[in-house]
Amino acid sequence: MNFGDIFKKSFLEGFASTEITTITVVTAMAIASAIALYIFFVYRVVTRKTFYSKNFNISLAGITVITTALILTMQSSVVISLGMVGALSIVRFRTAIKDPMDLMFLFWSISVGIICGAGLAQVAVILSVVVTVGILILDRLPVARAPMILVVNANDPDVEETVIQAVAPYAGHYRVKSRNMTENALDLVLELRTDAGGSLVRAVRAVKGVCSVSLLSHDGEVTF
Repeated sequence: MNFGDIFKKSFLEGFASTEITTITVVTAMAIASAIALYIFFVYRVVTRKTFYSKNFNISLAGITVITTALILTMQSSVVISLGMVGALSIVRFRTAIKDPMDLMFLFWSISVGIICGAGLAQVAVILSVVVTVGILILDRLPVARAPMILVVNANDPDVEETVIQAVAPYAGHYRVKSRNMTENALDLVLELRTDAGGSLVRAVRAVKGVCSVSLLSHDGEVTF
């Protein structure tokens, strides 16, 4: 027996097939399904999207259960595990994940599926609790307040200085982001922070030559 035969024998013995019983499969799938349902509700509660994607949330739960089944199957035979690695390596996902929170939930679902499939359900439960607590705590940490956008439409192109004077008493910080001027009109966009939005809008609207005023807020990224 040469070195190659010894290596092959050691390799096959190290990755010998594992007997997967029905009880093991049912238990792992049940725990994975319970945690998947938990992830479904957590995502629904913490997401801030205006247009909530129920299909993506369902996909998170499905990925957890499917990953668990894959890991259980891969434990049964080294040949099957290598075949699955080759099959999954050719899969390409074209849908871009734009929200970092979605990426975190996606990785959470996959991780829980792998852990449950490996028979470490207690780790999956602890992981889910820790992640949930971390999300809730970090979400409540105070951060800088997002600026507001003031849009002013005027029929007098020379009214900008007067508008700025009307804004100054109500906004500690303001900056002109855009100005669009024509022969008989002015469109002005300002970025500002204020606690007196109603008074600010009324003061700017009272400026002679101003036709309309809009004050917009958003939940986007904050620039420090």
